[in-house]
Amino acid sequence: MPKVALTTLGCKVNQVETEIMEGLFRNRGYEIVDFSEPADFYIINTCSVTHLGERKSRQLIRRANRLNDNAIIAVTGCYAQIASDEISKIEGVRVVIGTKQRDKIVDLVEKAAREDGLFNEVNDVMHMHEFEDIPLYGTPHRTRAFLKIQDGCCNFCSYCIIPYTRGPIRSRKLESIKTAVDQLVEENFHEIVFTGIHLGAYGRDFKGENISLSDAVEICLANENLKRLRLGSLESIEISPRLLELVKTHKRFTKHLHLPLQAGSDEILKAMNRHYTTEEFARLIENIRREVPDIAISTDIIVGFPGETDELFQKSLEFAKSMGFMKMHVFPYSKRAGTPAAKMTNQIDEAVKKQRVHLMQKMAEQSAVEFYQRFLGRELEVLFEQEQDGYMEGLTSNYIRVYIKNDGEITSGDIRLVKLVKLFKDGILGELI
Repeated sequence: MPKVALTTLGCKVNQVETEIMEGLFRNRGYEIVDFSEPADFYIINTCSVTHLGERKSRQLIRRANRLNDNAIIAVTGCYAQIASDEISKIEGVRVVIGTKQRDKIVDLVEKAAREDGLFNEVNDVMHMHEFEDIPLYGTPHRTRAFLKIQDGCCNFCSYCIIPYTRGPIRSRKLESIKTAVDQLVEENFHEIVFTGIHLGAYGRDFKGENISLSDAVEICLANENLKRLRLGSLESIEISPRLLELVKTHKRFTKHLHLPLQAGSDEILKAMNRHYTTEEFARLIENIRREVPDIAISTDIIVGFPGETDELFQKSLEFAKSMGFMKMHVFPYSKRAGTPAAKMTNQIDEAVKKQRVHLMQKMAEQSAVEFYQRFLGRELEVLFEQEQDGYMEGLTSNYIRVYIKNDGEITSGDIRLVKLVKLFKDGILGELI
């Protein structure tokens, strides 16, 4: 039985796509092995959001070649899409396929095994207008499954390369979402997370059909055996009244939204080509919390964007603090060739970026503690996922990680009522009710 090893860099969408490719190989009789082991085929799903992601991608290619210099190495993903010629020159690479045609991955590597030469299948993704709907052939055993329902982006933020690597908006058909949800529930997944590159734009490409993300949510929640539905990253301005009403009224629709802020000053938001002001963002968050008081709101923020003075960074820091996020992902700005921001003057020194990341993360940690403290003494339902170091751990609907000392009473997939007792690790220690 031939062996294949797959690895992923980057976002949840990339991880989902790797799992889909893994299923294609498993369905064709391949043995899936860890990427650190010798294999006949290595599949590397790359990221291009930052220079670090690209460097790690090259390192993984070279590592695979060292593990077995006779193996077929296939490179896919965003970095492959924008730099296929560069990747093709790395020793050992035989197949390059970018961000589409991954349904052909098994055929391509088998062809490379039979024939000599390089197989570079990357072409212009900007002309792709149909969602690449690849069947699910089994997924890794977890309680939570990530389901990709959308691809592509039309925001063109000035710092971001993704619209050029992913192409225009493409949405999965509602019938296909229902089929996938039913299958995942049948396979005993308890929580489904919708993912996409520009998730809030779901349905915009269905011209004349008036379909939105709310329709996808409703068709998922229609499966009464699903215990929870969670959404991936959304733009705050894309939270429609209908979607917010679903969050408010459906118990199985989690009370957690990830809404990227990216910057806390209007000057930098404008330079980033973000389509809101800090006042509009704050008003949207206030409305969401008024409708769903216990909701958790997490975010992304970039520091060190070109032109971000010390004063503007301080403004961003104070604004982010005032938002009371339960979790923040903080990134230093990464210059991406081919984006408008890369050509901007007043680029920020790397040492300054590093210092600002530290300050923003320190504030983020305190913000998380303050959020958790609001729920001490409360009783919330927890979906337990795994055991680690003697504790069962899982998530509340509003994304608080809860730990219970395991005495064998709880198993993976259980939803139990828990009293939240005290801060513990990266969450809260609880007691079963």
